[in-house]
Amino acid sequence: MSKAVYVATMEHGSGKSLVTLGLIRMLLGKVAKVGYYKPIISDFDGREYDNHINTVRSYFNLPITCDDGYVLTKSEVLEMVSQGKINDVVDIIIEKFKELESQYDFLLVEGTDFTGEGTATELEVNSIIAKNLGIPAIIVEKGSDKSMDDFLNNMQAAFQKFENNDVRVLAIIGNIIEPKNIDWVKKSLNRKFDVRVLAYAIPKIEDLGNPTIKEVMKALDATLLFGKERALNNQVRQTVIGAMQLRNFLTRLHKDTLVVIPGDRSDLLLGVLQANTSNTFPSIAGVILTGGLRPKPIIETLIEGLSTSLPILLAEDDTYLTAQKISNIHPQIYAENRNKIALSIRSFEKYVDGEFLGNALIDFETKGISPRMFQYNLLKRAQKDVKHIVLPEGDDDRVLEAAARLVDQQVVKLTILGKEKDIRVRIKKIGLKLDLDKVNIIHPIDSPLLEDYVNTFYELRKHKKINLDIARDKMLDVSYFGTMMVYKGDADGMVSGAAHSTQHTILPALQFIKTKPGVSVVSSIFFMCLEDRVSVFGDCAINTNPTAEQLAEIAISSADSSIAFGIEPKIAMLSYSSGQSGVGEDVERVRTATEIVKRKRPDLLIEGPIQYDAAVDPYIAGKKMPDSKVAGQASVLIFPDLNTGNNTYKAVQRETGIVAIGPMLQGLNKPINDLSRGVTIDDIYNTVIITAIQAQGL
Repeated sequence: MSKAVYVATMEHGSGKSLVTLGLIRMLLGKVAKVGYYKPIISDFDGREYDNHINTVRSYFNLPITCDDGYVLTKSEVLEMVSQGKINDVVDIIIEKFKELESQYDFLLVEGTDFTGEGTATELEVNSIIAKNLGIPAIIVEKGSDKSMDDFLNNMQAAFQKFENNDVRVLAIIGNIIEPKNIDWVKKSLNRKFDVRVLAYAIPKIEDLGNPTIKEVMKALDATLLFGKERALNNQVRQTVIGAMQLRNFLTRLHKDTLVVIPGDRSDLLLGVLQANTSNTFPSIAGVILTGGLRPKPIIETLIEGLSTSLPILLAEDDTYLTAQKISNIHPQIYAENRNKIALSIRSFEKYVDGEFLGNALIDFETKGISPRMFQYNLLKRAQKDVKHIVLPEGDDDRVLEAAARLVDQQVVKLTILGKEKDIRVRIKKIGLKLDLDKVNIIHPIDSPLLEDYVNTFYELRKHKKINLDIARDKMLDVSYFGTMMVYKGDADGMVSGAAHSTQHTILPALQFIKTKPGVSVVSSIFFMCLEDRVSVFGDCAINTNPTAEQLAEIAISSADSSIAFGIEPKIAMLSYSSGQSGVGEDVERVRTATEIVKRKRPDLLIEGPIQYDAAVDPYIAGKKMPDSKVAGQASVLIFPDLNTGNNTYKAVQRETGIVAIGPMLQGLNKPINDLSRGVTIDDIYNTVIITAIQAQGL
């Protein structure tokens, strides 16, 4: 099978970026290393690289630089082609391709963008490049701004060009199709093309066709006067011009409206700002002040005190010319706009059979699970059987940020604990796009569940001399309330700890969720997404000085967890010595734990005691423990105590910059997971996903 595919189109604005993003996401779930290569890019002024390269490399964190992602600019290619040097163009592109090909399991090559002069030769150039690289092609064609007959004819012409140049076209994708024409397009494509060619149709997605404030700002060469940088990703659904009295103008404000106001109309500006902060008006996208007229100093002082995240831009052009320029903007997908990227990927996955297309692109001989593949598989598993997770810390901005990503990607159902009014204020203040209509918000003191929870806790703990008053106090604590939601089946799992200690988070679970049958100790693991593999570290969060029996149980639980998450367990029981060389109480404890595991679970590969370097480095393993089936290839590493484990995982994470997913608690009857108070948004996001997967019945 080919190690690459060429994605091509025959006109500007085809939505090729959507297809590229979707393909890369799909490929990351199937092969260990995916590369991206766009041989020819549009000209740039030295300050701004190609938008497509920057978007792909930053969103997927691909190990390529902007310079590595291309070899020629469009002007350079046109100049060489005009001089009859098309073979030189191909040679340069092939040289870079071969260099990249050796580094990746699969390479996605993206064709040119068809902008400016020279577009007539681009289709020919793209087909020649694909032919000489010896890779198949996927052709993308847009169905907007033309008749359906013209659309089909254009697709046929592009297909024929590639086929005539001996390029195998694996798939054709009609994009930006009016929804009413989708079924007709799919049937027509299947009739028109060979049965070997996969045909798909993606409808016009309104939100992808709307510009953002950042694009507006760039098109107008405008200046940001007020607002936060993150708000520049606000989407513009419509534009209105302020030229009437405020009482009439306010009726024109709708969700995600861009307001264009002459710079000297402070009355309209302040009215719009007040409307945007009001709960009775929709949130708008931003404000453009025209004519180069800044508000008076006293007005600017007033605006600065409003703590608004709304972007307010200053444009030099008059109102009419400003509005005209806005109407001519061709929206793009760029790195900072993660919402559009996520929407593009979801749209691709919805309308393109990625599994079937993937079978046509790659072979399925895996080389083990890569970090990217692991994270992709986690996301897909969570989405396959959506679970309900409760987040008790609704007053933490990081939790709200993670919730927004989870809701947007439809990974889980969420309940957030806190006062709805306060949460809405926080969301608006930080400029977060979190649709609270898709989130359940509960304040324990106001919840109709409270009385039932109080009585349940009382019945469970009355033998510990708990009375109803104490039970009520406990249930007003968000950690207890959230845990009780899980116990009662009103939620499938809980993630907390961003603003609470580990003890505060897991104590309620130990009191009434309790451990699974046959499990005597609750432990934790981290999934360490290293550069070329995923390792399981345990226990790095819960047990301070486990006994030999507890260490053995932690090892068995960790091995079972690794199997459940697609990692073949090879267990290393870590110590400061390897094999029989060391003596001392700590070494003997690890040695005893290893023997217990061998006796209880003879199906597991385990080695211990063993030092970390001998466990993961094949060369050192060959010197110290040449006959071991685990040494040099350990995937589950069990630390002898919390001091060693916690410091090691943090050192590895901080010094290498890798993703550490967890901690994931093991041994409880229902999934409750703890967060570090130094947790990042990504950490919360990943922990919620693994909690959801645990809730699926692992």
